[in-house]
Amino acid sequence: MTNPYQAYQINQVMTASPPELTLMLYQGAARFLKQAIQAHQSKDWATVNERLQRVQDIYYELLATLNQEYEIGRSLASMYDFLIRHVREANVAKDLAKMEEALELTEELRDTWEQAMKQLKQN
Repeated sequence: MTNPYQAYQINQVMTASPPELTLMLYQGAARFLKQAIQAHQSKDWATVNERLQRVQDIYYELLATLNQEYEIGRSLASMYDFLIRHVREANVAKDLAKMEEALELTEELRDTWEQAMKQLKQN
C-alpha cells in the first residue's frame, strides 16, 4: 500500500501535461544535484554517486523526448549532452565545482521553462 504522499505524487505525474512533466524533471534534477552537493560536503560518496546517476537519468529522459526538427530542440539536445557529460565527470572526480555548475545550469533551465509556461498560460 502506498502512503498518501506517494499516491499524491503518482497522481501528479499521471495527470500532468507534457510541459508540466518537463518542469517536474528539471525540478527533480535540481533537487538531486543539491542532495549530491550536500552528500559531497559530508563525504558520503555512495549518495553522491546515486544522486548524480539520477540526474543523468533525468537528462537522458529529457534528451529522448526532444523533437530535434527545430533549432530549439537541437540547442536543448546540445545542452543536455553537455550536462550529462559534466555530471558524469563530476561523479568520477567527485568534483564539487562541476556539481555546482550543473546545478546552476539546471536551475536556469528550470526557471526559463517555468517562465515560458506562465507566458503560454497568459496568451
